[in-house]
Amino acid sequence: MTSPKFGRAQPFTRLEDPALLTGAGRFVSDAAVAVGAAAAFVVRSPHGHAGFSFGNLEEVRALPGVRLVLTHDDVAEFGDLPLGATVPVVGEKHMWHPRRPILAHAVARHVGDPVAFIVADTLDQAKDAAEAMEIDWDPREVVADMEAALEDSAPAIWPERGHNRAFTSEVGEAEPVDAAFARAERVVRLRIVNNRVVTNYLEPRGVLAEVEESGRVRLTLGSQGSHRLRDAVVKMLRWSREDLRVITPDVGGGFGTKMFPFAEYPLAALAARRLNAPVAWIGDRSEHFQSDSHGRDNITTAELALDQDGRFLALRVETLANMGAYLSFYGPFVPVGGARMLPGVYDIPAFHARVHGVLTNTVPVDAYRGAGRPEAAYVIERLVDAAAREIGVPPEELRRRNFVPPSAMPYRTASGRLYDSGEFDGHMTRALEVADHAGFAARAQAAQAKGKLRGFGFATYIEACGGGSPEPAYLKLERDGRVRLRIGSQASGQGHTTAYAHLAAAHLRVPLDQVDVLQGDTDDLAEGHGTGGSRSIPVGGAAVAGAARGLAEKLRVLAADALEADPADMELVDGGAEVAGTDRRLSFAELAALPQATDERVSAHDAFTPPEATYPNGTHACEVEIDPATGEVTLLSYVVVDDFGAVVTPALLEGQVQGGVVQGIGQALLERTVFDSEGQLLTASFMDYALPRAMDIPPLQFEMRNVPCTTNPLGVKGAGEAGAIGSCPAVMNAVVDALWRGCGIAHLDMPATPAAVYAAIRDATRAAA
Repeated sequence: MTSPKFGRAQPFTRLEDPALLTGAGRFVSDAAVAVGAAAAFVVRSPHGHAGFSFGNLEEVRALPGVRLVLTHDDVAEFGDLPLGATVPVVGEKHMWHPRRPILAHAVARHVGDPVAFIVADTLDQAKDAAEAMEIDWDPREVVADMEAALEDSAPAIWPERGHNRAFTSEVGEAEPVDAAFARAERVVRLRIVNNRVVTNYLEPRGVLAEVEESGRVRLTLGSQGSHRLRDAVVKMLRWSREDLRVITPDVGGGFGTKMFPFAEYPLAALAARRLNAPVAWIGDRSEHFQSDSHGRDNITTAELALDQDGRFLALRVETLANMGAYLSFYGPFVPVGGARMLPGVYDIPAFHARVHGVLTNTVPVDAYRGAGRPEAAYVIERLVDAAAREIGVPPEELRRRNFVPPSAMPYRTASGRLYDSGEFDGHMTRALEVADHAGFAARAQAAQAKGKLRGFGFATYIEACGGGSPEPAYLKLERDGRVRLRIGSQASGQGHTTAYAHLAAAHLRVPLDQVDVLQGDTDDLAEGHGTGGSRSIPVGGAAVAGAARGLAEKLRVLAADALEADPADMELVDGGAEVAGTDRRLSFAELAALPQATDERVSAHDAFTPPEATYPNGTHACEVEIDPATGEVTLLSYVVVDDFGAVVTPALLEGQVQGGVVQGIGQALLERTVFDSEGQLLTASFMDYALPRAMDIPPLQFEMRNVPCTTNPLGVKGAGEAGAIGSCPAVMNAVVDALWRGCGIAHLDMPATPAAVYAAIRDATRAAA
């Protein structure tokens, strides 16, 4: 692709924005209002663990406005919520997993577990029916703490399992690691907590179910891929694909969570079919906290073996990964797949990780922006900083000694990942330069004179994304001269319409607004793999570019036939085809109207199957100031230098990085998910759960130092999750740097809230007295 037309540094306006900014966006709740749908409400368990039975269901069904009440007995014939991925396990032939029925049967295992589904004329009537429902609850012993769940005396959440270890999986080889540790000059050990977070996208989940004239059910829902959810719902309901159409309209954020099938989707479909009427369930923020899958929640012990020169010999990791009360769709895969990225950007010859999935009476945990890779980067980058502190070497120097050098590319890690490209020292050096690392000592001294503690921290990350299955793209020149693209990925705010239009327009030489991008309707496309793992541009974009190249060639040949010219002399210019150096020209509308313009001659498709993941990498650097009197952490500056291989739409890419960075800052400093001993979520609203605000974020300085990806036809590396991967370790390394300099504190877990920081300073001061 010719680079000037590829979009590098070209300014443009997002095609999606006018509708969204003027209130013309169409979300699930808008569709529900438009058709006057009946309102659904989910009755959820108020207990962390309890048996239950219903008393007055017939009375509830007879209440004013109530149209339908479903409990497990009404849906027992249908399948369970599916598990999307299993992992290899140690000590068992296959990975065990519990059943997860659409509605809980006799036992609820976490607060928010759905037990009944009520449909009424209005939402208030549905809620009134829920209040009137008599449920006999039999509270059982709760285990909400992950480490307590593994104690021999802990009650088994699933008695048939007999204990609360859902699985144990290993990555790497233990014997070489043990040998390396035996000859190591020094071993650095760190126990680290990756705190649980709640996704908190802007738009809560929702679904509208309607019955079409043919009897087919149509679901309109906010998702990260309609086809995936269609297939999951028909599997649960034991329907055929032809029984269900799924449409995804505008989506207000997903971050992984909207990829998964939840109980409300088959319940709404079933209710609409039984009532032969539209039914809508629109979740609220409280339900989001108590029922949508959470993210992160690991406790990791990591050990790094070093030789006398500070070279890394081996890495050994043991992780407890909270699964919650059930195994969610990708839940087991997240910590195990993420463990393969634990070696990071370093040449570590031997590696072994053991991951234990732990069952607790809490909301299930699943993929959240980065899905295991942020957890891995957090472990290795905190550990490398701890090692630098212990051996008395500057953290940048220790990293330089151990980076995988560009000359080693392609490089296979001890965990089996194959890095194709990267210049890690290059972007680290640039980030430290932009952040004025050289001037930090003077700034720290000035802060100390004011009674403040100042710290500088950075993290050099790498992640794996943009791989997996192909994503077909279909292009067609329509009769009106517009170009229509159909693709199975799904935007949830990223700007796919703009990015894909940009790729298509670069080859077809049409204005961006002459390209129509269709996503989200299973009727438009037979298959689609959705959006997740930063796939949309590396995989979907590569297919769009390939299809656009194919269509451009077809249009040149078609125009040459009509104009009696050589195809080699044809150029596509400004939405038309012309003979180079002449005024002989056909617009695209004229081309499409030609008698010989069959569908075959004005259509093209392509599908790119990634041979390997892409590996974006970069360095985040930041500076913080701590007030020891209050524990408050102020983030003063933040720098990102990333390697994304190549750039399609610079403004969209920077927006993705900014959003990810802010999410990471939120987890590092603010977001704290707390369950009490009874499994009650104490941080179940924005009154108790802190999200970052604009005042918490300093100006973000972003630049790129790209090394093209050798395994992707566009040269790109996925960028959608990268900001959330480098940010947590960078911020916490800065916080610990400040605490170490001022108080001798070598470790602190996230989130570094004022209370946590103040307590750490207080305890260190007392210990030193």
